[in-house]
Formats: sequence, structure tokens, C-alpha cells
Amino acid sequence: MRSLKAFVLSITLLALPLMLPRIVESQSTATEAPTGFDNLTNGCVSQAMHDQDRMAFEQVEALADGLGPTFNGNACAQCHSTPVSGGVSQVTELRAGHLDSNGNFVPATAFVNFGQEPIPLRSLINQNAICSAAQETLTNQDNIRALRLSLNVLGDGFVEAISDFTLKQISLAQPAAMRGQYFTVPALEGGSGIGRFGWKNQHVSLLSFSSDAYLNEMGISNRLVPNQDDFTHQCDTVPDPEDVNNDIDAFARFMRATKAPPRDAQLEATADAKAGSKLFDQIGCSTCHVRTIVTAPPGTTVASGVVPACLGNLTIHPFGDFLLHDIGTGDGIVQNGPQTTRLKVRTAPLWGVRTHPTLMHDGGSNTFRGAIARHKGEAQSVTTSFNNLSSIQQQQVLTFLSSL
Repeated sequence: MRSLKAFVLSITLLALPLMLPRIVESQSTATEAPTGFDNLTNGCVSQAMHDQDRMAFEQVEALADGLGPTFNGNACAQCHSTPVSGGVSQVTELRAGHLDSNGNFVPATAFVNFGQEPIPLRSLINQNAICSAAQETLTNQDNIRALRLSLNVLGDGFVEAISDFTLKQISLAQPAAMRGQYFTVPALEGGSGIGRFGWKNQHVSLLSFSSDAYLNEMGISNRLVPNQDDFTHQCDTVPDPEDVNNDIDAFARFMRATKAPPRDAQLEATADAKAGSKLFDQIGCSTCHVRTIVTAPPGTTVASGVVPACLGNLTIHPFGDFLLHDIGTGDGIVQNGPQTTRLKVRTAPLWGVRTHPTLMHDGGSNTFRGAIARHKGEAQSVTTSFNNLSSIQQQQVLTFLSSL
């Protein structure tokens, strides 16, 4: 999400002192996290509470709720909907900016009021407005423009419960030429930790993610970002803060109580999918699309608070490392991280990828084969290895991906 002048995030790039062999904690005692596309709670809250929170997640916001003046969507579920609330969609957002004379990224200056009112430092350009005077436009100066596809948030409660130590281990276990980058970000509600949410890992907690999205995607201010000093007040008639019912808590609680995306059990059991699974590892895909991660033990302190029993010491299979990599598809955008993140994006977790109508961070690929072909940079050796497989073996890898 775009940075706010009222809340400047300080970033500390962490040192990587030594190689560690293990990438998970407590694996011998961990149990499998619940999975399912069924709108059922993972056990963190009652089903009645989960249904109530889902309704808040699906609620269509109106002008009286504070929607706008600029916005991308009018409900969380508008961008996170497939195959159930919390999943993906084909909705994209627009990011923009330019490079200064030193080659550093500078967020765009958006204009409203028909080009008369500048709003500086806006990397996220909203594509809708509640009135024509609030519609954002860009000038040619901001020639870096990139689309971002909506993310899956199902199972993100388990991701929030991964310890920083585990994410560091994952990075350290990767070859130097493919080593994922991580950095510390503060949570809007307090505390800090390694970022893991958003295409640039700009958030560490689901409450921060909810607060930022409510403001930046729907224009609704809330207790963690209680004013809109960076935004236009064209046509804005609702006083700040607008989230008087603290819906951001319901959004975060909903995501924390979702189950992880399940596998297609029938396809997973086929000989081709099993063979493709082995090839997936052999050619190096699982270096970044990490199969198995174990969440921190219950009682462990993470940025969002203390890991509860319903999220702790559970095995998840995200097929992602929640780290940033340069695979040649970077969007050129810097958000809350250092300038070294400009051409990097978070590894797309592949759990539930069979439900994604479009692929990659920008939605620029429509097939698994096309997405694999786009992997360059740190992933070039993996792409080359895939291309060197026989046609039968390639199809087995694609069948395996179709089971995720």
C-alpha cells in the first residue's frame, strides 16, 4: 500500500550472518493446518463470529460510510473473492512513480480537481472517485507504471504466525544467487517484524494490512490512520476518522480465522501429479516456492501479538517463501522498503493457484507455462532446467501445479 506522510515507516535491512540448515521450527511435533474452500472457521473463532466477520469483509461501502473521495473498490471481497471470500480476483491496482537524478524511485504526484490540485508521494493511483473532481490523473513525469494483481488472503493468519527466525532461515538456506531479501517494518498498531504481506512485503500484521487497505483502496480512514492529510477532500463530506465501528478489527479477525487453500485431492493423487511434484523440486522451483513451513509455537511473541493455540505450531504448505526476489518481472516500484527492492516482488505463494484466472504479480500470464517462461534473473536457472525437461516431464510439472 502507498506510504502516508503522516506515518513514515523506518526500514532496517537485516544482516545475514551465517548459513542455517533448517527452515522450520518444531517440525517433529507440528500438526497440519486446516484447509478448505468452505467459508468455515479454522477454529480461532466460533462459526457465528466468522460469519459475522465475513459479512463485514463482504460489505459494500457507501458514501455515508466514508467511501472515497478516491478509491479502487467498495468492498474487501470485491478484490478478494475467488473461489470464496478472501481468495483472489482479476482486479488490479495501478502503481506509478519515476526515478530521480540519482536513479532512486520517487512515488508519483497525482492530480485531482481536473489537474489543478497536486497530491505528492502517491505510488498507488486510485482508479475510481465519488465525483469527477476527485478523479486522480498522472503527468508524463511519472513514467514508471505497473499493475498489481489482488492477493489471496486465505490462510494468512498462519502466515502472520510464522516467526521472523523461520523467515531468516528460509533466506539463509537459499543459494546466494537466489537468496530472498527481507527487512523489518513496524506494525501500525505497534511492534515490528519482518514484512510478509503485500507484493512488496510492506506489512507485518493483518491489522496493519487491513487498516492500510481500508484507507488506500477504499478511502476510509480509521484509528490507525485517523486522517487523510495526503488525500484530497474534493467531494469529501464524512469527517475523519470514518471507521467508527473499527471494521478493520473484523477484517483482520476474518483473515486470521480462514483456512489455508486446499489441494485438489483427486488430481494430487494421480501419477502425473506425483511425478511433477518430484520434478518441481529437482529443477529448483521449491527453492523459492517453499513447500512446507511451520508456524511459531503458541505463546511466541510476533509483531501482531502472541501466537494463539489455533495458529501455533502448525504445518502449512504455501509453496512460497514470503521473501522478495528479482526474477526479471519487477515493477520498478519502491514502497516501504529500501531502494534495493525496486525490481523485486514477493514470491507468489502457489497454494490455491489452480483458482487463479491470471498469474504473476501483474496478472500478465494466463497459463502456467507462460508464467514459468517469464521467470528470469534469480530464477533463470530454474526456467532453463524446465525447458530442458522432456515434453512429457514438462506436462507433469504443469499437472502438479494444477493440483495446487
